[in-house]
Amino acid sequence: MRSVIIDGYVDEPACFGVPPYISPYIRYIAGALVESGQKTNDILYFTIDQLRIPGSSDFSVIKEADLVIILSGVTVPGKYLRSTPITPSEIDYLCKNSKGIKIIGGPIKLGYSKEGGQKATYLTFPDDSYLASGDIEAFIKDLFDESGKLVDPASIDSRLRTNDEIARWSQKGAFIIEKHPDYPNVMCEIETYRGCGRNVHCSFCTEASYGYSDYRKIEDVISEVAQLYHFGARFFRIGRQPDIFSYQSKDIGESVRQPDAEALESLYSGIRAVAPELKVLHMDNANPLTIATFPNECREIMKTIVKYHTSGDVAAMGMESADPTVIKANNLKAYPKQVFEAIKLMNEIGAKRGTSGLPELLPGLNFVHGLPGESKKTFQLNFDFLKNVLNSGLLLRRINIRQVMSFPSTPLENMELPLYPKQFSKYRDKVRKEIDLPMLRKVIPKGIVLKDVLCEVVNKGKSGFWTSGRQMGTYPILVQIPEKLPLWQYRDVIVTGHGFRSITGVPYPLDINTASGRLMKEAGLPAPEVAAILRMRPFKNKDDVLMKVPGISGYSSLISVD
Repeated sequence: MRSVIIDGYVDEPACFGVPPYISPYIRYIAGALVESGQKTNDILYFTIDQLRIPGSSDFSVIKEADLVIILSGVTVPGKYLRSTPITPSEIDYLCKNSKGIKIIGGPIKLGYSKEGGQKATYLTFPDDSYLASGDIEAFIKDLFDESGKLVDPASIDSRLRTNDEIARWSQKGAFIIEKHPDYPNVMCEIETYRGCGRNVHCSFCTEASYGYSDYRKIEDVISEVAQLYHFGARFFRIGRQPDIFSYQSKDIGESVRQPDAEALESLYSGIRAVAPELKVLHMDNANPLTIATFPNECREIMKTIVKYHTSGDVAAMGMESADPTVIKANNLKAYPKQVFEAIKLMNEIGAKRGTSGLPELLPGLNFVHGLPGESKKTFQLNFDFLKNVLNSGLLLRRINIRQVMSFPSTPLENMELPLYPKQFSKYRDKVRKEIDLPMLRKVIPKGIVLKDVLCEVVNKGKSGFWTSGRQMGTYPILVQIPEKLPLWQYRDVIVTGHGFRSITGVPYPLDINTASGRLMKEAGLPAPEVAAILRMRPFKNKDDVLMKVPGISGYSSLISVD
């Protein structure tokens, strides 16, 4: 028997699975197959991008497979550098061209919409396919009887998996990362818990569909990381949870739960112990209300994170709105004063610059527009809040502004959504110009060297070739290099300029025996010296350069001769 897992990518508020990320669901599915008796060699894995390649031979494998599993679902659509989540038409095409059993699952079960600002709707799929309305990994496990034979999918009752199950499946399925096209440059998303502990949820929240907070055991998470590390994983993000500060938190009868600083110390120190040579250890979501309510406990957790992680970390805070009317109408988590206090505390602990070239740990802010209660005044209140953060000297690594996507399973389904498209567009542009740009210049100033930027895409513009790259990490900044460079190689890059949400840089140190004149000028070398270098090269060594082009002496730390 042969099974094929197709990664159509997921993008949720608390889980990212678009390359170079690989979601935990993929590993759970693979582990469930192994536990059901499948041999690892008979479990194939493809991303949707691989299948989009014209003439791909992988289609012949899919056509003949006994079981085709399609993971999909985007509940917070974004912009992606080189990958695009699977579309409904692609799912239909794959199903119609596969003779085996077709199982579809993931966040796609909640509905589908192309972009924010629209209501998501349930999809219909080909009659001979099956949608896992619970957890797809649990559906796959239940698809096999005790002897390892397939049962009728129509006889399976969809259900949620248990933490004990994914403790086993996450380890048994760790091998699958070796089949990812980006391997070994794969960022493994790690789950600590899912679900929301609030009694009343945000109006648009899909996390509530998973129920109350269901914490994984610390030792299970550590064991999963150890197994992934064994299979070559070096990049990790503790991202699959709505609030890292609430992991293993204590119920004290309040609207938020008391953080357990010792649990986070055990988690982070344990990960470091089993993955001593990891290259990235980052996190994702943080509830600003938790931080503002329990500053002492959260300060200790921040210190723990900075002690064990790698720099360039970002804690994405779901502020959603600075408008009290919107906050009340949608049961949002925190008011502006509380968010500001959380930002201030995180800057206190994490603003110091680390070895990656970026600050150790900074907050990010998520804003959602199109919510009930929103008015034209909302845009001004949001901008004023951001301006106050900027003027206060505090740092934000990322400001995410999106339009809400309404899902059938949320209270927003039956609420009227306000639309201010012109105001939204003007406001977003104003934030980019007056907040994002000056903030980026503070967070990543000119002259800073960013370590290990992975070159991923080459494009040709009017001025010539550009290479786009990123550091491996959570919410990495896009780096644009004005040169055609070999892909899938890491380069240290010195920052030379800023866009609204990206930076420009050149390789550091700059090899002037091979660098183009365009690249040397971008690095700041004077035009007469650039002309002299191009005329006189190759040089034997740096001393040879300084002797023949004395005007370059002030840039000696920037250049190299290979």
